Amino acid sequence: MKSLNFRHLLYFWQVAKSGHLTRSASELRVSQSALSAQIRQLEGYFGKALFDRAGRRLTLTDFGTTVLGYADEIFGLGQELVATVRGGMGRHVQQLRVGAVATLSRNFVDNLLRPILGESRIRLSLESGTLEELLDRLQVHNLDVVFSNRPVVADTGRPWRCVRIDRQSVCLVGPPRRAARFRLPADAAGQRFVVPGPSSDIRSQFDAWCEKRKLRIEVAAEVDDMAMLRLLARDSGAITVLPEVVVQDELRDGRLRRYCSIPGVFENFYAITVQRRHPPPILQSLLAHRPATAEASRPAAAR
Repeated sequence: MKSLNFRHLLYFWQVAKSGHLTRSASELRVSQSALSAQIRQLEGYFGKALFDRAGRRLTLTDFGTTVLGYADEIFGLGQELVATVRGGMGRHVQQLRVGAVATLSRNFVDNLLRPILGESRIRLSLESGTLEELLDRLQVHNLDVVFSNRPVVADTGRPWRCVRIDRQSVCLVGPPRRAARFRLPADAAGQRFVVPGPSSDIRSQFDAWCEKRKLRIEVAAEVDDMAMLRLLARDSGAITVLPEVVVQDELRDGRLRRYCSIPGVFENFYAITVQRRHPPPILQSLLAHRPATAEASRPAAAR
């Protein structure tokens, strides 16, 4: 049996990952007809169909799914090799490529990465996007880690390693007020609130908390992006529901005041990686020495 043509396998892998022949042809810089012909040659080599074809749609056959699993390992390992070499194996400078979901607090990411900021031996690359976009880049080793406020579940196609690295209390913050204490739920009734968007886990927890206590509030604004939530907390004059870390600077300089934490409502933070033979040493060190959570570091009387 003649040797497997790995270029044909690569073309199959690209098409199977994207699910789109035209897009894959553009990315590979080959004509659509040439790409289709080489995939058919691979099918001829195996003697089995890799795709079911219905018009322009391509759907993996059971055999195609099996081949895709092997192709993931083959080309994933190759991209890991490139990532390892570029990341600093045997070199003085290490590269760390971080993805952070767009809804994550910039302050949280900054606090987490602070131990390596300014290190001359480390080159940091940081990009933002949706969780799905960042996971796609992580899978092919274009990122070393993704920080998220949503967990992911591993499966055979995507063996994620998802570790919770922090948990922070969700608070009510707002303009400085005369009253020394803010009582929940009494002082919240009828107030205007800025809250995270409906897709946020914080919002789900907060809505459930209010419903259980029959607390009715006026929603002045709902925002998915934490950077915008921070601005509205500072400028709207309404009470805002968020983790304290989002507005740590405004609390420190007195522009905002932390009224109270919401019992039982938290935001969780996760580090998502994929299995690698040579994970970046700086990433291992960073996650091993991550800072204590705000909840754990605050005196008990203040919680």
